Amino acid sequence: MKSGTLYIVATPIGNLEDITFRAVRVLREVDLIAAEDTRHSRKLLSHFGISRPLTSYFDHNKEFKGSYLLDRLAEGASVALISDAGTPCISDPGYQLVRDAVAAGITVVPIPGPSAAITALSGSGLPTGRFTFEGFLPNRQGKRRERLAQLRDEPGVLIFYESPNRLVAALADMAEILGDRQAVVARELTKIYEEFVRGTLSQVAERFREGKVRGEVVLLVAPAAEQGQPEAPAVSSLLRELLAAGDISLKDAVLRVALETGLPRGEVYDEALRVKAALKDV
Repeated sequence: MKSGTLYIVATPIGNLEDITFRAVRVLREVDLIAAEDTRHSRKLLSHFGISRPLTSYFDHNKEFKGSYLLDRLAEGASVALISDAGTPCISDPGYQLVRDAVAAGITVVPIPGPSAAITALSGSGLPTGRFTFEGFLPNRQGKRRERLAQLRDEPGVLIFYESPNRLVAALADMAEILGDRQAVVARELTKIYEEFVRGTLSQVAERFREGKVRGEVVLLVAPAAEQGQPEAPAVSSLLRELLAAGDISLKDAVLRVALETGLPRGEVYDEALRVKAALKDV
């Protein structure tokens, strides 16, 4: 008997219009839908007129229910995995099911769609060329500060999910451990009260001390490289030295300077083009 297919289906993080045509079609066609919270997911499925068998799959039943789902897949059933919002397996239950399905030779098909982390990054105004997605930091302050210290020298934007109740405390720890970098708090993404709050970590923390924080929160912190980045003249000098020697390509020169300075490669490339043009005119 041919085994079924496991579909990893992304669902809206707020605005129901963000679901894809493909996601709706797959959810209508599968034999079974595994959801993090069946009560929450029934509202979504009802909105789109989807009536398929539904079962729960979450952190506290993933061992038992994972075995059940794998058995159904082995019997030839098609199963869709969804979370409460966004892309399953990303700071949500599911990776164990995918891992075991792959090990069993079952086909896994991702159905892409919304992700709070990527949505927040795209609208943050921070450099997007490189980022570290950390998910949720530890609840306890000591462990949280320890983890932040380990992330201090990460070269890309840091992306966190955070509880509204811990947001101000987390921002304060970040300002102390990481330095008072630029940061963005993205709240209630795609919903009516969507909000981006920008500033230094201390400024953003002050903004949220004024009242109770509500809604889902994504917290983004500028990369370490932005603190004390080399000025353009220093970058130009490095590029001029490399390109004038004539024994390195433009691409390799850009890569070397980007790694040395921590600047985004695109920014270094633009400067390299200007330097190369200036060298031709000499």
